[in-house]
Amino acid sequence: MTEMIDPMTADVTDQQQLARDLVEQARADGLALTGPGGLLTGLTKTVLETALEAEMTEHLGYARHDPAGRDGGNSRNGSRAKTVQTEIGPVEIDVPRDRDGTFSPVVVGKRQVRLGGIDEIVLSLTARGLTTGEISAHFAEAYGSSLSKDTISAITEKVLEEMT
Repeated sequence: MTEMIDPMTADVTDQQQLARDLVEQARADGLALTGPGGLLTGLTKTVLETALEAEMTEHLGYARHDPAGRDGGNSRNGSRAKTVQTEIGPVEIDVPRDRDGTFSPVVVGKRQVRLGGIDEIVLSLTARGLTTGEISAHFAEAYGSSLSKDTISAITEKVLEEMT
């Protein structure tokens, strides 16, 4: 079963209206669209950190603060700051860590400092009508590696929650 992001349902806000609202709020606050502290920089940071958290959840097998993870071996161990270069400029992100050091993120790999096509990724995650398979294919095309459909679903759900 593939899930679709449908902004026309009662559960999800109209994506274009949301984008207009974000741009309007940014202008009202005197916030630039790009650059340090800009709207797109913040959205990119949110998308990347959400994707990394979803990957960590998949890696460990339980969600953050889930009692199932207590005293169960490997667990979350904070995060580390990392600056990645994107098409819209540098973006500082917090990369989650695990106690065993076995977490190998796909979205922003270890020692990876340059990302290409981030603006397309942000748009594709929120684009109307894309299936999880299409989003997964887009990650594969943009990053040269793939993410599972379940991970894509988790990422898009979290991103939509954070944007609304």
